[in-house]
Amino acid sequence: MLDLVILSLHFFICFLISVVIWRGPKDVDLHSSSTGTVEMGPDGLILIGKEDDVKRSRRITAQVSGREVVVFYHEGKFHAMDSRCYHEGGPLRLGEIEDIDGQACIVCPWHKYKITLETGEGLYEGINPLEPSPTPQWHSKGVKQRIHKVTVENGNIYVSPPDLSVSFDSDYFADKYRNSDDLATEK
Repeated sequence: MLDLVILSLHFFICFLISVVIWRGPKDVDLHSSSTGTVEMGPDGLILIGKEDDVKRSRRITAQVSGREVVVFYHEGKFHAMDSRCYHEGGPLRLGEIEDIDGQACIVCPWHKYKITLETGEGLYEGINPLEPSPTPQWHSKGVKQRIHKVTVENGNIYVSPPDLSVSFDSDYFADKYRNSDDLATEK
């Protein structure tokens, strides 16, 4: 009987842990354009939030022109990109930031794809088998993730609306999750 109680307790604890993991870390979510009250800043920029709030939370998610955008604050710089990974739409806002070959990259939590914060370039590690002693090196897949220009003015963070005349691989998932009220959609 004691074994059954211990086993039940074990399963209950595992269940609680899985719920905590599934919910992911808390960050600040703004739904600026979903309410229809988008605050415009200088030159048609979209207000995301207060500079201090973004610095404190390290990342903030907002709707910009109907698409999910995540703004990161990392090593003194602000970066913004579509929040859904170009590969399969993983939530980049839940990813970890790593330094890869001297570049700050967000790592997609679903499939570990690495995307530079600065350019949106996808990176992969590969070897040249023709080398006498092949060693892994980082290579570019090209720019796959749409990035957005961030402007800081008077203590506010603004993001430029996307220039849709140029397409990026992440546009598919930005459209798929367009105007989504559920910024926490997980796989």
